[in-house]
Amino acid sequence: AMESKFRARKQLLPRERVARLLDRGSPWLELSTLAGLRMHDDDGEKNVLGGGLITGIGVVSGIRCMVIASDSAIKGGTITPMGMKKSLRAEAIALENKLPVVRLVESGGANLMHVGEVFIEGGRGFANQARLSAAGIPQVCVMHGHSTAGGAYLPGMSDYVVMVRGRAKAFLAGPPLLKAATGEIATDEELGGAEMHTRTSGVAEYIAESDADAIRVARDILARMPWNDSLPALAARGWKLPRHTAEDIAGLVPPDYRQPYDVRELLARLIDDSDFLDFKPEFGAATVCGHGAIEGQPCGFIGNNGPID
Repeated sequence: AMESKFRARKQLLPRERVARLLDRGSPWLELSTLAGLRMHDDDGEKNVLGGGLITGIGVVSGIRCMVIASDSAIKGGTITPMGMKKSLRAEAIALENKLPVVRLVESGGANLMHVGEVFIEGGRGFANQARLSAAGIPQVCVMHGHSTAGGAYLPGMSDYVVMVRGRAKAFLAGPPLLKAATGEIATDEELGGAEMHTRTSGVAEYIAESDADAIRVARDILARMPWNDSLPALAARGWKLPRHTAEDIAGLVPPDYRQPYDVRELLARLIDDSDFLDFKPEFGAATVCGHGAIEGQPCGFIGNNGPID
């Protein structure tokens, strides 16, 4: 029944998302599978819920990562007290071992039936995200569906956020509470949809067309991070020339500074294999930022296409 519900929404099941994220045939070490056994809604037999969360260490685009995925097939991905402890443990392991963190989020936040046991510990989750950030450890967050309350803080504090168009929503509370509190009427899309967050609020960096597409973007982000490689290893990887000839650059950039030109045309002739990952393309669209490499060396690029807003 749960599978047909996900299929009807054109979604992948949580474990399918994890499987798509990981490099095929690579080792996967799942953690805390029995978290919360025989506690709260877990009966220890038919409903072994693992805290409503899937966590583990796996390889994504050749990089060892900590993966934390909401199991939205269980009570909308709400966090039980033991699920909270499970995610805190995963974050602590990531910090200790300098593992980039990939979160696959679809969560109703804290399970309000057990709010007293979740909220206090929950604050530690935000502290951990701040500490991971201070340690320079990248955090990638893929939003697959509704992520309310505590579920909305996760992308808010992550470095790279991918939202699925038409499905992902992030808000502290949905339209009914907004209406009750302020009288304002808004759809969930206007209030916290992928297009709003990529264009207006800037909470999300990338917009994807489906669960699988969003996971592809997350894999692409990690592929561009020189994480467990030393620089000589990166150089040995080899690289491809840009697909468009660098000779064109002389004719592309006008000598007159007042003449505009498209900076992406320049990037296409500068970057290895002309392979550029645009960062926040919809947000402040005249400022062009993104990732690529030059002769195998990963680089960040900043350019502008007209007046900066």
